[in-house]
Amino acid sequence: MLNRVIRGIAGTFILISLLLAVYVNINWLWFTAFVGVNLLQSSITRWCLMEDILKKFGISNEKKTVKS
Repeated sequence: MLNRVIRGIAGTFILISLLLAVYVNINWLWFTAFVGVNLLQSSITRWCLMEDILKKFGISNEKKTVKS
């Protein structure tokens, strides 16, 4: 669950920053680059700030199972 939320947030940030770059100011592409660098950094170091933030909000990586 946690990984899906992180990917969703990263994808949303990238799409929003691309839209802002097209319609507001090209400098919003720096935000896109920032998100990309953070994704690369987290893949190398296995540490993600967004993961720590989401865990504090109670989002866990546990899968919920359905009892039958």
